[in-house]
Amino acid sequence: MDKKQARLRRARKTRAKIAELNIARLTVHRSNCHIYAQIIDETGSRVLASASTVEADSRKELANGGNAKAAAFVGQRIAEKAKAAGIEKVAFDRAGFQYHGRVKVLAEAAREHGLVF
Repeated sequence: MDKKQARLRRARKTRAKIAELNIARLTVHRSNCHIYAQIIDETGSRVLASASTVEADSRKELANGGNAKAAAFVGQRIAEKAKAAGIEKVAFDRAGFQYHGRVKVLAEAAREHGLVF
């Protein structure tokens, strides 16, 4: 089992638990160069809000999309977009990534700006 398969196995277990909660989930994906966040509805079929370092407004603000500053910016943006969509409470889906570094910074920034999870 390689690193990607192990991460995806952990992600499946987390998503199964979140599905039992029947709540929208904030899912995070990170690559070396960018970080992405999406809020997906309870059924898992629709994306309600999304933010990433690939968006045009993020590119204007950030010099590098793969650092903690970029993760904090994306966390702030996803919280703002969630509030605009009427979402206040979500479950955090780290997609099998460890809860440290950029993933942790994104989660803390989203909490600071009003998301509850």
